[in-house]
Amino acid sequence: MDNLSYNPRSRRLRQPATPRRRQNPKSIAAQPAKPTPQSKVESTRFRLFLVWLILVMGGVVLATNLFRLQVTQSAKLRQQAREQQMIFLRPFVPRRPIVDRTNTVLAIDRPVYTLYAHPKLFKRTKTEVADQLSPVLRRPVADILKQFDRGNSGIRIEYALDEWMADRITHLQIDGLELIQNQQRLYPQQDLMAGVLGYVDVEHQGQAGLEFSQQKFLERSVKAIRLSRMGNGMLMPDSMPGGFLHVDDLRVQLTLDSRLHRVAQAALREQMKRYEAKRGTVIVMDVKDGSLLALVTEPSYDPNRYYDFPVERFKNWAITDLYEPGSTFKPINVAIALETGAIKPDAVFNDEGQIFVDGWPIEDFDFSSTGGRGPLSVTEILQHSSNVGMVHVIQQLKPKVYYSWLKRLGLGQITGIDLPSEIASRTKDKEQFLESPIEAATAAFGQGLSITPLKLAQLATVLANGGKLVTPHLVRGLYDTEGQLHSQPTLPPPRQVFSPATTQAVLKMMEAVVADGTGKPAQIEGYRIAGKTGTAQKASADGGYYANAKITSFVSIFPVEAPRFVVVAVIDEPQGGDAFGSTVAAPIVKTVMEALITIEQIPPSAPPPPPKSEATEQPAAAETP
Repeated sequence: MDNLSYNPRSRRLRQPATPRRRQNPKSIAAQPAKPTPQSKVESTRFRLFLVWLILVMGGVVLATNLFRLQVTQSAKLRQQAREQQMIFLRPFVPRRPIVDRTNTVLAIDRPVYTLYAHPKLFKRTKTEVADQLSPVLRRPVADILKQFDRGNSGIRIEYALDEWMADRITHLQIDGLELIQNQQRLYPQQDLMAGVLGYVDVEHQGQAGLEFSQQKFLERSVKAIRLSRMGNGMLMPDSMPGGFLHVDDLRVQLTLDSRLHRVAQAALREQMKRYEAKRGTVIVMDVKDGSLLALVTEPSYDPNRYYDFPVERFKNWAITDLYEPGSTFKPINVAIALETGAIKPDAVFNDEGQIFVDGWPIEDFDFSSTGGRGPLSVTEILQHSSNVGMVHVIQQLKPKVYYSWLKRLGLGQITGIDLPSEIASRTKDKEQFLESPIEAATAAFGQGLSITPLKLAQLATVLANGGKLVTPHLVRGLYDTEGQLHSQPTLPPPRQVFSPATTQAVLKMMEAVVADGTGKPAQIEGYRIAGKTGTAQKASADGGYYANAKITSFVSIFPVEAPRFVVVAVIDEPQGGDAFGSTVAAPIVKTVMEALITIEQIPPSAPPPPPKSEATEQPAAAETP
């Protein structure tokens, strides 16, 4: 056996010993000493302690975070979870219709359709599709083809198609056309009452008029449906409440009469065209409760296509713009003077034609041709619309008393009508009014103070209903199809301002204005009518007055023996040398009153009582300022 040796003592074969490698002393010294059993135990304990410490610290952190999540932030996190997992969906419900007092529909929701085209899905050529759509949409084929070329899908071809047109398109059975249904507000009367109704935008939100101010009446209350979001993002209803899609049959009924509105609008437009006026308004108010039968403003707009009109058309300037009323304010001043006892109904004042107050000249409008008229009764002052005579009347009051009465009549306040954006009438501040005599003098004939046409109508009702200040309003209430009242706006109670004796005296004077004064164009045979004309200079925004701009107006109360209605017409900036309240505004009021007589079936007036005999009539005492 090669490389093996025999040891007789061990009796074993053994390999020859390999020579040992000499180790470097330095390498021997570098080797660590073998750990002792004691050191191994200490190392193990340290590792266990370290792991235990890490576990404890982790547990503390987890417990702290758990406390934060479940206690400190639980409410917030619960809310976030609900927002992420639950959706409350309010089903779309049409707005309530609006009708006039005769149940004529003024505004209603209707289903309409938007037509989309997806040319990539057409199985016919674009030209063939356009040829079939052209007679339905009433548009040229070339225009439809231009729309098809805008893209391959999702092209809006037409908006607000009615059901009849949508049915015709469906029957064409053209692949690649899509009809999406939505709701649209329809105004069947078009521009007839746009200034009152306002309009609804594409998001079905009211933006003007009653559509904006009467949201609580027009929007139906519907319970929202709760939907839960599933893990894959799908929405599932938690429950389906019974009757949640029930739509009530209530409608908002107005006090307006569309028949009267149409007559007033036509008469106003005719006069505006004849005199090239800038704008105009006609107001008809029931004197008992302030309900409005007509509130016409021109120029108007079509609320079905509101986007085609300038934004200034959307406001109702009869309640948003101020003007100086001029002579139509004179009967109010006469009532103040009578109520305070400053004058008597038979008082007489001298009309010099022109006077100076605090260095300022005041003259009658016809002074250059007529001159002074001499002694005039209060009735004659109104008949001739004498500015000088009215200054003498107001000078019988202390300025402080006169100013307090203007405030008592609501100047400086809004009327409270149920339309948005009404602006308050204005007077000079008290200090300026009391310190400067010219302020009371100009207010005597309706200049230097500013009101809205609606405020003028409200003040006229005070003279017509025995001295009560009522709140103008348009909304009668919520009614069902059977005519049952379900809800009604709450109005402030009438406020007594003048005594019935005062208003009766002023009405008699205003009747003389129509019978023998500047209001003759408003006469209607067989009816007693009280009225007052007004032709006022138009105030400039920079102060002073425009040289060639004026506002004409006429206010009437009829029938005098039992007043029921006030009719006001105001026309802004009529052109021509013959443009006055008597020539421009009075004929409009006459036309409207004739329509009222027919609609309300007002019988002819009884003849006025004969004048007292000279033997029993009290002599008129001449008064001078």
